[in-house]
Amino acid sequence: MSNVKENRWYSKDHEWVEKVSGNVVRIGISDFAQHQLGDIVFVELPDEGTEVKAEETIGTIESVKTVSDLFSPVGGQIMKINSNLNDEPELVNSEPYEGGWMAEIEVQGELDEHLSTLLSAEQYEKFLEE
Repeated sequence: MSNVKENRWYSKDHEWVEKVSGNVVRIGISDFAQHQLGDIVFVELPDEGTEVKAEETIGTIESVKTVSDLFSPVGGQIMKINSNLNDEPELVNSEPYEGGWMAEIEVQGELDEHLSTLLSAEQYEKFLEE
């Protein structure tokens, strides 16, 4: 069974969203997604300051098995990327919800509206069971 964190929202593409402060959220991929990908060897992330739309591809995650797109679960501006992933992409495997986060995004508009389009932890667990 995959680890699903309670204080997060999830997309059906297996990205998670965590409130950081104000309208800023942190995103990454779920424990389920990192298990499916296998050993991650490279993560390509967007530049800070980049404007992104919800469900838009914002980077790639390369594993020994495949290359997968990283989608933004919310729209806004990339405020910060996790530069540790340049040298330690395996953090996505070992710490998908902590050290393996991908980016922080300042959401444009009402944050709760963006989050309402995503799955709660409970809904995501049910989604994984289907």
